[in-house]
Amino acid sequence: MIRPDSTISRVEVTIVRLRKEAARKCSLTPLRRRRDRPWRWVHCDAGDSVEVGEVTLLHPEGEPLAASDAARPLLLVDASWRDLPGVLRGLRGTLHRRRLPAGLVTAYPRRSTTFADPAAGLASVEALHAALALLGARDDALLDGYRWGSRWLAANAALLG
Repeated sequence: MIRPDSTISRVEVTIVRLRKEAARKCSLTPLRRRRDRPWRWVHCDAGDSVEVGEVTLLHPEGEPLAASDAARPLLLVDASWRDLPGVLRGLRGTLHRRRLPAGLVTAYPRRSTTFADPAAGLASVEALHAALALLGARDDALLDGYRWGSRWLAANAALLG
């Protein structure tokens, strides 16, 4: 796997995680143990006020993510699609909504019996990996603890470069 290069440190990352989500099911859980990433982790409940400053927010309805977005911190919200609107309502700051390119395919096996996920939805670690790659800071080591990492890379090789 590709290891971090010198550009990885230039992308600041904040992860806002819904407190009620099960850690054992969260694709980002292995990253919490890593001390080589000075990322900001914020745990909240839906509707909590969370100050984020001026950030690039990964959002499916945003403008396309571009290399120029690396100048701002990247914000990833880790919540179910059903709970996402409540978390977004509590974010305080200047949010530049940016989306990942169409065609990325999740490797995470979904089995929701309570609601339908969007067709283009990704696991949080997949979205983070793709965003950093597009911002010029690709780091395949982020996938080391992700069970479906190799499948993700293979399925999206053309878009991830």
